[in-house]
Amino acid sequence: MDLSFQTLLCALDDEGIATVTVNRPDKLNALNAQVIDELDACFRDLESNPKVRGVLLTGAGPKSFVAGADIARFTELNVESGHAFALRGQEVFNRVENLGKPVIAAVNGYALGGGCELAMACHLRVASENARFGQPEVNLGILPGYGGTQRLPRIVGRGRALEMILTGEPITAARAYEIGLVNRVVGADDLQAAAREMLTGILAKAPLAVRMALDAIRMSDVVLDQGLEYEAVLFGQACATRDFKEGVAAFLERRPARFDGN
Repeated sequence: MDLSFQTLLCALDDEGIATVTVNRPDKLNALNAQVIDELDACFRDLESNPKVRGVLLTGAGPKSFVAGADIARFTELNVESGHAFALRGQEVFNRVENLGKPVIAAVNGYALGGGCELAMACHLRVASENARFGQPEVNLGILPGYGGTQRLPRIVGRGRALEMILTGEPITAARAYEIGLVNRVVGADDLQAAAREMLTGILAKAPLAVRMALDAIRMSDVVLDQGLEYEAVLFGQACATRDFKEGVAAFLERRPARFDGN
């Protein structure tokens, strides 16, 4: 596998484990259009490459897995472009989830907004003790648009998902483990080894059985596509509100937002 990206690192070892690293540590690995496009291209290749048996997905540096989206770009969004923005992210994250090979997120530091949604698109999540998870979109006058309103309640239950999404407050790795958002919490120095150990254990099982199990469990979410489309429609509508413009401006200007409900 010889893939060269500007925002990702992608390496395949002799055991068939591909390690994909979002590599923008100076931006806390925030998602922008280029990262989304390169994730798309990368996971297309991982899906078709018979040498790839499983994937570890992580972020570069000690501070962040993926801190969220590039908020500066939000100033350009309206109903139509906001809808398209959400659909594009959902498309790529669906590709991660539907890879047909186990994908484990190794989460260090911040996994907020789109970063939390990306982690949830992975099949399992291992977190370092310093990890923080959250869906803070309400602070910007919008809602999660990359699958958060659909995957989060499926993973942690409706009540806990409502609390995270409606308050916008981040939670610790310990709390994430308590509610079932992550599968294991380890020390920061042990993160990669623990995630790899989990994936290696899965890859020691019957490959066809693992693939079939992934497919069968995915079928338990048969209405997911409908929910994702509705989420994208609402995300686009939110992008036309004054509250959204105020929320983004307040974030970029580092001041409290003054929402008026319009």
